Amino acid sequence: MQLRDYQQASVNAAIEHFRRSSGSAVIVLPTGAGKSIVIAELAKLAKGRVLVLTHVKELVAQNAEKINLLTERAGIYSAGLNSKQTQHKTVVASIQSACRALDSFNEPFSLVIIDECHRISDDKDSQYQAFLHHLRSINPNIKVLGLTATPYRLGQGFIFRHHYHGKVGNPDGAMFEQCIFELPLRPLIKQGYLTPPKVFDAIEAQYNFTQVERNSDGYFNQQQVSHILNTSGRATTAIVKQIKALATERKGVIIFAATVKHAQEIMKLLGDETKAIVTADTDNASRDTLLIDFKAQKIKYLVNVSVLTTGFDAPHVDFIAILRPTESVSLYQQMVGRGLRLAPDKTDCLVIDYAANGFSLFYPEIGRPKPDSQSVPVQVICPACDFANTFWGKTDGDGDIIEHYGRRCQASNDNQQCQYRFRARICPDCGAENDIAARQCHQCQSVLVDPDTHLKQILKKQQHHLFKVHEMHLEVNPTGLTVRYLDIDGNDYCRRFSMQTPAQLRALYALFIYPHSRTPGIKPPRYQQAQQIVSDQHTFRAPDLLLLKKNKKGWDLQQSYFDYQGKYQTHSSL
Repeated sequence: MQLRDYQQASVNAAIEHFRRSSGSAVIVLPTGAGKSIVIAELAKLAKGRVLVLTHVKELVAQNAEKINLLTERAGIYSAGLNSKQTQHKTVVASIQSACRALDSFNEPFSLVIIDECHRISDDKDSQYQAFLHHLRSINPNIKVLGLTATPYRLGQGFIFRHHYHGKVGNPDGAMFEQCIFELPLRPLIKQGYLTPPKVFDAIEAQYNFTQVERNSDGYFNQQQVSHILNTSGRATTAIVKQIKALATERKGVIIFAATVKHAQEIMKLLGDETKAIVTADTDNASRDTLLIDFKAQKIKYLVNVSVLTTGFDAPHVDFIAILRPTESVSLYQQMVGRGLRLAPDKTDCLVIDYAANGFSLFYPEIGRPKPDSQSVPVQVICPACDFANTFWGKTDGDGDIIEHYGRRCQASNDNQQCQYRFRARICPDCGAENDIAARQCHQCQSVLVDPDTHLKQILKKQQHHLFKVHEMHLEVNPTGLTVRYLDIDGNDYCRRFSMQTPAQLRALYALFIYPHSRTPGIKPPRYQQAQQIVSDQHTFRAPDLLLLKKNKKGWDLQQSYFDYQGKYQTHSSL
């Protein structure tokens, strides 16, 4: 079997990496790119024993099949496949079965390959972590390689520390040291290796999940999601009606529902259509039967809740309907990827997002949850090292950046991250810049007091006042600029900046222009007149809170709080 050029390139990258390093590595290939062929080729070339791990029996069987095509027959260790073979040169195992029988894996392996490796938790007691610890106890020099289409986990960020393109992933808590190869989706479609998607936003009706809150790990509040769905019966009826109409000439439809109750409602609205529902509660035997019938096209509509995003292949699928809020680019791409595999007489795959998630199939993974539905990836050049960062941000009609949410430059040189921070929390003890969410100074190790704790202490003093900013207005005054902050009751606090001398202009930039910029790190215009700044008001952001201290004539500004989230919540965010 002849490998495709990118498959061979990824194999070469793995060989080259492990020749010079024992650090763990990850290869990123889109859904449908043929990861199992890459795994099989690596198993063939490896001199020592190889263990391939994955999380579902379908992928165990698929990887074993491809290995058998390229090299000597692989052993399979999977309770779901009624096989417990561990003596072969290459063994393909399900992590669940392997973890229950550690003693069956006491012979050393030289390489472990983990398919869908983004599923590895950072919890040391998790199945993958515990099993890898066992393998390393047998062979401390074992090489670890992961493959995935989506190198990102909500709540953790990127699953690698550094990227071969010279950018930082997640230097603090990543499972893998290095991303050694990554292939975007677009070239595979252009080269005819994947089916072209036809992507549309909802035409007749859609859900509005824009106000749903996320928890600290980036997941949507399920109670709020359920509430929206429970009050959106008309929308669901209209959506399913349209899906049925558009699916007339389609062969296989996968519908991603938000909750089990939502999926059951969709099933009911599909009426007499051949359909099935699969959830986490579906028993293994029933699930196997349903998926076999769906692949055989005895069932046209497959409604699921969070179980078919990975490890499921049905090439005939040519319609993906997304009826659930989606937390990340990675998850969106995994869902759409179910419909991009090639199949006879398949010319495209229809993709409709009825949840207005606002993701593009070709977005790069940013490494942080999307701040809101209007945000898009933007490129921001680091003023310190000229690295082109990709952050979430917003653009105007001309494509110019009007706001970005980047914190620190992602450039990596010799596995050392660039020190430039677009937004920072200053240590009061040593003056070092820290991440805005840091709790300890990276320079002097001082504890960075939580803003709420600090405010609670300060506000006990009667001469201090916490001004909650609702709006910010810029005005021209006789000598320069007035910045007027308003609270929700219309009370104001004003700051006035003269603009008549170079020193006054420098003070204006230091105290207002730079701290209030929506695009930190991007050089602002050289303002000479206050009216120029007023005209650009949309490029400045208001602080959430102002800490004021009483003086003989009025109030002095002690501190401005941006990106604040705490119990002294601003009116504008309620």
